[in-house]
Amino acid sequence: MKYKTFGRRTGLRVSELALGTGNFGTGWGHGAEKADAKAMFDAYLAAGGNFIDTADGYQGGQSEQFVGEFIAGQRDDLVLATKFTLNGTSPSSTGNSRKSMVQAVEASLKRLNTDRIDLYWAHFADATTPTEEIMRGFDDLVRSGKIVYAGLSNFPAWRAARADLMADLRGWAPIAGIQLEYSLAERTADRDLMPMIEALGLGGALWSPLGGGFLTGKYRNQNETSRLQNLGMLVHSEKSARETAILDTVLAIAAEHEVPPAHVAIAWIMHQDAASSTALVPILGPRTLAQLDSTLGALKLTLSAGQIARLDEVSAVEPGTPHRQISESQLAIAGGKPELTGRRIHPVA
Repeated sequence: MKYKTFGRRTGLRVSELALGTGNFGTGWGHGAEKADAKAMFDAYLAAGGNFIDTADGYQGGQSEQFVGEFIAGQRDDLVLATKFTLNGTSPSSTGNSRKSMVQAVEASLKRLNTDRIDLYWAHFADATTPTEEIMRGFDDLVRSGKIVYAGLSNFPAWRAARADLMADLRGWAPIAGIQLEYSLAERTADRDLMPMIEALGLGGALWSPLGGGFLTGKYRNQNETSRLQNLGMLVHSEKSARETAILDTVLAIAAEHEVPPAHVAIAWIMHQDAASSTALVPILGPRTLAQLDSTLGALKLTLSAGQIARLDEVSAVEPGTPHRQISESQLAIAGGKPELTGRRIHPVA
């Protein structure tokens, strides 16, 4: 596995695939027992991975507890990321307030059995806590040594950009990156979030690169026991002709290479990373060792330019306003015609 710098704003080196541990534990009634989680953890490290992503709320805290046990003896070799926002026990301990942040980081440090967290994410924008409070709270934690880097997960682009500028102007710890959902099945981030990552030089951690398992094609098998049946969340399905066309294309290209469909979905994201000036790291979220193996194999797959174009086209989303109007005006000035493509909207410096 190759390593890359997590964005242009840090010197943090992470592996090109991250291990998401949302399935480490059985607190949600759907996940992996400790022995199975340890097998996945060991296999990921054996493949060269070093970027572990968890959260205080995953599996009711079991995920952090398992990870804390697994990293013993090799803590300094790993980039450890966790999140807070949702795991409070009362209104005053939930959300992104400084009170919630301080309580959450102390609890995570205990569960993870470590003295610092390498990358600490605010898990969701809570629509209540001012951006100033979040960024000042992060800065305090960085200065105290309890966290090394800070990031925002599932925040709208305008809030993340404002936080980044605010930290820069006030001399606070900067935003290292953002975490967001991104896959062939979910590309609406192409409108604002992905161009923001590129323009500001942030690292991008991309969760659900398989659309919750949708892009593996397994949900077409009604007898398949999966997250869709057991958890019923964080999944995509064939709810429209677009989703069906995307999955048909993924399956067709997988057949051309004689590889699992998961390889194609992950390889497409890694192609987006190769075309970017910053780091876009897919977060794998396996529940079994077989699932992990089926995604790690993407490291060996290279898609042709024609295959990338097919996937781009079938998964493209409408740019929306004002991006369509900007594109049309630029093309009109250049004497061209407006045309939808599968390419992301790249910022102009």
